[in-house]
Amino acid sequence: MTDLGPLLLAALGGYLLGSIPFGFLLTKWAGLGDIRAIGSGNIGATNVLRTGNKRLALLTLLLDGAKGAAALLIGAQGGSAMALAAGGGAMLGHLFPVWLKFKGGKGVATALGILLALDWQVGALACLTWLAVALLFRYSSLAALLALAAAPIYGYFLAGSTAAIFALGLAILVWVRHHENIGRLLRGEESRIGAKKKADGV
Repeated sequence: MTDLGPLLLAALGGYLLGSIPFGFLLTKWAGLGDIRAIGSGNIGATNVLRTGNKRLALLTLLLDGAKGAAALLIGAQGGSAMALAAGGGAMLGHLFPVWLKFKGGKGVATALGILLALDWQVGALACLTWLAVALLFRYSSLAALLALAAAPIYGYFLAGSTAAIFALGLAILVWVRHHENIGRLLRGEESRIGAKKKADGV
């Protein structure tokens, strides 16, 4: 097996772990129907919250973050390159899960979980950035966009250039997945946290 082989296996393992659609599964098991038919249609915690079940939304958030962190930590047993491959695979798995015809979430919780496993200081600062922006402006999508945009900066100063580049890759994926939210933010049409009207998902 070539040196590329283990990296591909790590990426595939991370993808399969990341593709577990916890929001979809938990709402199904709770008898709340198909989360894709509710609110924004997203499988992330923000849309799960629209079912009115806060505990289920919190559990979705934690599990989506945990699967990203677990993938990177498991991959790390084979070295830093395998850790990044597995973490990146988990992110892609959440965004494009094979089980849901490659239509997944927007990756915020998973990305934050990956960052926490990569370097806890970088991940913690990204989470705090999300919280601060969410409290100040009450836009979940804006909080996610700014938290992930700041992560490469945190990574560069706290964990080095490799971590910064990896964090940048995660940020780009999250920003691309939030293109509709960005449009609504620019038009002043994005719903704030706690609003009842249809809004974005995370």
